[in-house]
Amino acid sequence: MVLGVFALIRHDGHMLELRPSCENCDVDLPADSPDARICTYECTWCATCAEAVLQGVCPNCGGNLERRPIRPPEMLATHPASTVRVYKPVDLEVHRARVESRLTT
Repeated sequence: MVLGVFALIRHDGHMLELRPSCENCDVDLPADSPDARICTYECTWCATCAEAVLQGVCPNCGGNLERRPIRPPEMLATHPASTVRVYKPVDLEVHRARVESRLTT
């Protein structure tokens, strides 16, 4: 299990933020939530929004969304999850156009 912790450490030595909520619907996403999805910039979405609304594409960077790793509880004591909520509901028309253009190129 220790090897899994190293996967959470970024190249600059910092841990993933583990943001506490979905940027689109603001639903809570605790650090141990299997429903959190992130892009490479750590934009954070719930599974429902990531799949049904965003179609697996981050509306901020255009990258794909993946399941966020779960930090082991013993590591949360020294590297706690973020408490900063980011709430930026997605402009669905703009996002749909972006997804469609991505599929045609």
